[in-house]
Amino acid sequence: MTSLDDLPIRDDLRGLTPYGAPQLEVPVRLNVNENAYRVPEAVALDIVQEVARALPEANRYPDREFDALRASFAAYLGHGVAPEQIWAGNGSNEVLQHVLQAFGGPGRSLLSFTPTYSMYPLLARGVGMDWIGVPRGEGFTITPEAVRAAIEDHDPDVVFLCAPNNPTGTAIPLETVRAAAEAARGIVLVDEAYAEFAHDRSQTALSLLDEHPRLLVSRTMSKAFAFAGIRVGYLAAHPAVVDALRLVRLPYHLSAITQAAAVAALRHADEMLSRVDALRAQRDRIVDELAALGYEPYPSDANFVLVGGVADPRATFEALLARGILVRDVGLPGTLRITAGTEAETTALLEAMAALSGAGSAAE
Repeated sequence: MTSLDDLPIRDDLRGLTPYGAPQLEVPVRLNVNENAYRVPEAVALDIVQEVARALPEANRYPDREFDALRASFAAYLGHGVAPEQIWAGNGSNEVLQHVLQAFGGPGRSLLSFTPTYSMYPLLARGVGMDWIGVPRGEGFTITPEAVRAAIEDHDPDVVFLCAPNNPTGTAIPLETVRAAAEAARGIVLVDEAYAEFAHDRSQTALSLLDEHPRLLVSRTMSKAFAFAGIRVGYLAAHPAVVDALRLVRLPYHLSAITQAAAVAALRHADEMLSRVDALRAQRDRIVDELAALGYEPYPSDANFVLVGGVADPRATFEALLARGILVRDVGLPGTLRITAGTEAETTALLEAMAALSGAGSAAE
């Protein structure tokens, strides 16, 4: 029987494993930074009706330029962003892939600051470009000086800044983003997948777009909009950047169903985002209560917390799973990443962590 090793795949893919996290049916799932709340029933009904209106025309290809969706995203983002500055894809990962297909490739390099989103090196490898991971500073922070130095040392073609950062939750000040945009000769993309969960949501790189034509800001509907199962990501950039992304997209890449669902959801942005504040409160509760138990949670501007001070992350992961609670071991020594859930889910998590701490098997 043929195995993967027998196939003529690319040499640089041999020995790799696919990206992914456990998908287990447990009562409390806090491992992949999903929104813990379901789409509100009234909003879901409007989405279904919008999809129903699109279905009779499903024999025709969808709007290749997704004009209605681009206008909706521009209105949602504000900051003077116009529809011609918007690009979208099937999740922000596809949008990032489009960026690297257009501006990366063999002989070019992608730089970011580690630890960061684990898809970045995989996306770089997928288009044959070099990956450069520069370690972050104390507390997983990056300063303007560090960014300028890294760009000067490595001269990358593309820079990705994850803000807030995954898996650490660390915010990136606007002066750091500005330093990257000023120092880089190529593209600087700020991945704001968790921007709506920040303590200060006004601190967005969208405010810098007019100053820097090679600056891109990506977002997703998966997190704040509870749309992880629909797969819609997008970015804002100079219209010329959007023109470049058209060169690499697959024909009609956004289905009519996807476009209809996203447009309908954006009509209800306030309601769709109404649970974000509740999740931010649970995130801060995780930080405060785990710190009181002797753990070392890092400050977070995302919908999750990286918890340090875990003596044996694998044992703690398994002990929580045995209690029906799924978290994420991201491979950073002494840590686990925990998504903010509902109040009940957070209570279950905190009670389990307290029990493990009291048993002396988790916190140092």
